Amino acid sequence: MAATMRGMNACAATRHWLEQVVIGLNLCPFAKAVHLKRQIRWVESEARDPDGLLADLVRELQFLAGADPEAVETTLLIHPHVLNDFLDYNDFLDLADAAVEELGLDGVLQVASFHPDYQFDGTDFDDAGNLSNRSPYPTLHLLREDSIARAVAAFPDAATIYERNIETLRRLGVEGWRALMSTAD
Repeated sequence: MAATMRGMNACAATRHWLEQVVIGLNLCPFAKAVHLKRQIRWVESEARDPDGLLADLVRELQFLAGADPEAVETTLLIHPHVLNDFLDYNDFLDLADAAVEELGLDGVLQVASFHPDYQFDGTDFDDAGNLSNRSPYPTLHLLREDSIARAVAAFPDAATIYERNIETLRRLGVEGWRALMSTAD
């Protein structure tokens, strides 16, 4: 994915993805408000190994837990130098969940996952449904559980978001998605 966004750093490429794909296609109806209010913390990890990334993740979990939600609602921890292999990344997610628990933040924060090669279990790599979790760089999305609960309560058909996204992405197709990702504003 990074090759289609030549010249953009990891944060800029991820911001482009958020604006063009996540918000532009309305894949997450909750993303636009926090983006417009500038409540997203954008962090690019310089980690070169999983241990370094885990240390960055722990710092960001602690930061988000202590931050005023009006100032920082969510964090995108982008890590372009480590866990570029999806299977390694997927294995790391167990460590991310364990870190949330060890910090006593289970039920307070959660980690969502995005990766350039994201593939849901039981799907073909080129299945357009995988695009819902594909980002330009491996990214850990730290979310407040209270915020998720409020957003879901405010969105009457929250359970249908996933199905609607799959339908949208299948209509768009892999080539349409690539075109969105390569368009620089």
